[in-house]
Amino acid sequence: MLRQPLVVVMGNVDAGKTKTLDTIRRTAVVEAEPGAITQMISSSSISMKTIQKICGDLLKNKKMDLPGIVFIDTPGHAAFSNMRKRGGNLADIAILVIDINDGIKPQTEECITILKKYKTPFIIALNKVDNITSWRAAKSPYVLNQIAEQSPQVQVAVETKLYEIVGKCFELGFQADRFDRIDDYTKTIAMIPCSAKEGFGVAEMLMVLMGLAQKFLEQNLQSNQDAAGKATILEVKEEQGLGLTLDCIIYEGTIRVNDHIIIGGLFEPIVTKVRGLFLPDEKGKSIPVKEVVAAAGVKISAVGIKEVVSGMPLFVIQNNEAELREKIQEEVDEVVIETEDNGIIVKADTLGSLEAVITLLREKHIPIKKASVGNVTKKDLTAAASTQDPMEKVILCFNVTGEDEEIKIISHNVIYQLIDDYELWITEQKKKEEQRELLGLIRPAKVKYLRGCTFRQNNPCVIGVEVISGTLRSGTDLVKENGDPVGHIKTVEFERESIPEAEKGKQVAISMPGVTAGRQIHEEEMYFVDMNENNFRRLKEFKKMLSPEEIQVLKELAEIKRKTNNFWGI
Repeated sequence: MLRQPLVVVMGNVDAGKTKTLDTIRRTAVVEAEPGAITQMISSSSISMKTIQKICGDLLKNKKMDLPGIVFIDTPGHAAFSNMRKRGGNLADIAILVIDINDGIKPQTEECITILKKYKTPFIIALNKVDNITSWRAAKSPYVLNQIAEQSPQVQVAVETKLYEIVGKCFELGFQADRFDRIDDYTKTIAMIPCSAKEGFGVAEMLMVLMGLAQKFLEQNLQSNQDAAGKATILEVKEEQGLGLTLDCIIYEGTIRVNDHIIIGGLFEPIVTKVRGLFLPDEKGKSIPVKEVVAAAGVKISAVGIKEVVSGMPLFVIQNNEAELREKIQEEVDEVVIETEDNGIIVKADTLGSLEAVITLLREKHIPIKKASVGNVTKKDLTAAASTQDPMEKVILCFNVTGEDEEIKIISHNVIYQLIDDYELWITEQKKKEEQRELLGLIRPAKVKYLRGCTFRQNNPCVIGVEVISGTLRSGTDLVKENGDPVGHIKTVEFERESIPEAEKGKQVAISMPGVTAGRQIHEEEMYFVDMNENNFRRLKEFKKMLSPEEIQVLKELAEIKRKTNNFWGI
């Protein structure tokens, strides 16, 4: 028999994915008889009867063998864990939510990367179509009827925005089109314009989901109720009266009370016994049951599960404990990694989340020294501190906590934002490092010896100059336009106060020991701050941080060096 397909909703933070899922569930409650939608543990199950009622004429006279749909109530990335080898993830099919007005955002592209990595089929919900300027509400629950009742200008706007997204999808390597215009669903991704806020488009979305699942996923959805149960842990939490419990999604077979189960642990596989299985009633109260069949969400009560974390696999044992123990440990080891000598530390709340972070970091070629589940530990801080590269003394935390005064800890509960924050921090650190290096270099400057401003001829020579370009600092040497040396600036003074530097336009007094005004130097001459070739080349590396005037002064200085047979190159 066929089981219910497991569906996960993904998308950009503001695209409306949570609202889309809530709207589907609310519609199911409104349109169906009481109890037709079951709020299961970490999931929502909608029966085929309810789906047919919502879809109405869209599924009329169509034979549907699937019993319904299970929506996974968990962040999209968390549903993609290598803990389930068959299919590569927990989800059978996904809904990618895109704001039709904003189009494909960077986070959307990362969702697509995850979907492509696991070869997960998906449809696109083009949400917020009702936010298009001049959109007018219509009575029909069907989106095509809604669009047909809009003004020609609005219809053109809908088409324009839709095909902008079609074009971007093509750039990302796949074809997409509006669901009613597709001839071959194996080659083209279906896009359903909709409004999660107003509720229209839900019927079409469910119709396309069910059609794709029945036609193309039938082999994956074959279920043997007598088979040993297989599940993935979505959450571990304390439940009043039950103690520590596991919220799971069963994706294959059946789990029964008193079954012996083996679960992935942080340190080694855990073998225990099912003490109780619980499903919530309409009020959310946990009701004990004897067995649960895939696909479904269930709460499991068992002893010795303290070390279990979200994302771990769970298998019912049938005289194959050794085999399952080895299989689980291999799978956990693939995610809990410590492979590189240097790199950043990654922490996450679940294995699914951890794997998603690792995948995206590796695509950006960011080295990872260690990655594991749970809050930041002293071992993590020690590992981060031992990294040589200061840019890698950082711990990324997704949905977990950690504090330290010396190690940079970046935390976020949105996976894509976490990586964006890390990249921003790296950019800021590099900029600070460049600024520190730039401060240590001699900066280019051009000054003019002012007429009537010889304050002291020698011992030391004190003259007045105007900074024509760049920034003049004490401790630098000056050179003439013909390449002859002028002298070393001991101090720079402004209004009889010593200052470390003077910017363009400022008139200051400079003192130079070993120089005699009127003999080596003369009024109205132009001088350049001198530097060696290494300093010159380092400045060229920081060219983007120099002003156009400073770059021009560098070119003039290079020309002076060329004329004096000391050419560095520009």
